Amino acid sequence: MQLPKEVVKAVAEAKHLVVFTGAGVSAESGMPTFRDALTGLWSNFDPMRLATPEAFLHDPPLVWGWYEWRRQLLLAIEPNPAHLAIAQLAKKVPKRLMLKEVRNLA
Repeated sequence: MQLPKEVVKAVAEAKHLVVFTGAGVSAESGMPTFRDALTGLWSNFDPMRLATPEAFLHDPPLVWGWYEWRRQLLLAIEPNPAHLAIAQLAKKVPKRLMLKEVRNLA
């Protein structure tokens, strides 16, 4: 895919570049999203029992097990074109900022 010259120039001259994605960027690779009505993780699992500090305090093995299950899912999938494009873009940006640093720019 060819990007418009204006986009390539803008990225090349940018002081800062932010890529916003969500869980959906991995859906093409086969990773379930969180909120999809039929296949989303939260349609099958209660987030309050798995994704809160209180859940971890209440049942650490359950929470660790759920995150390990998700980690195994990730190990079984391949990056999709969006992942590869973001990785290539990251190689071209001279300085990558951590979230804390991005907040300080505001």
